[in-house]
Amino acid sequence: MVSLLPITARGVNVIRNGKTLLAPLDLELSGGGLTIVLGPNGAGKSTLLRVLHGLERPSEGRVRYACARAEAFKRQAFVFQAPIMLRRTALANLAYPLRVHGQGRAEAEKQALTWLETIGLGEHGQIRASRLSGGERQKLALARALIRKPELLFLDEPCANLDGQSIRDIEAILQDVRASGTRLVMATHDLGQARRLADDVLFLHGGRVLEQGAADAFFNAPQTPQAKAFLQGDLVI
Repeated sequence: MVSLLPITARGVNVIRNGKTLLAPLDLELSGGGLTIVLGPNGAGKSTLLRVLHGLERPSEGRVRYACARAEAFKRQAFVFQAPIMLRRTALANLAYPLRVHGQGRAEAEKQALTWLETIGLGEHGQIRASRLSGGERQKLALARALIRKPELLFLDEPCANLDGQSIRDIEAILQDVRASGTRLVMATHDLGQARRLADDVLFLHGGRVLEQGAADAFFNAPQTPQAKAFLQGDLVI
């Protein structure tokens, strides 16, 4: 089976309502591991993830996958900062992606039950998803994205506004998923989390990728004034 990676972006520009969200950029996403996307508010992190995933169309330029576009869409998933839950039980939410793609009810629910146990919600299967806590809903959203075993997973600030235990639980899941071979690309504002998880870093400012490279090199010896200011907690101008 041909991988969807690498993903290449060439001359990609995103302009909405006269505002440039992503300046023309060239980027290649390949290999394995977990890429953390960093940058101040408004840097273009969410827009970059959405464009690479195919949720948003560039104003100019193109994003290409190593396999056919339709096949690439089937083999990737996206987790949003605010998860959208179906008006169903936790079990039904998890089984839904499998049912949509033709899986029988019994097998879909069996796999969903396994994932509920994996994320620590084994006793919550018959509870409506809307009644779960914020951390529980985010874990459910993550499991729902992973249940079809995507090759590539995008995550947009998945731990924002969660308590410490929920963040720890989600990070543990992500580390296991990375170890299993799933490629992860995650935007976060939490520098501590970035240091804990990143294999490599994309640093954005003003819609441009200012730095891209190994996590150790970025955190220990940033190359741009903007990255240095960001890591020091200063305003990035």
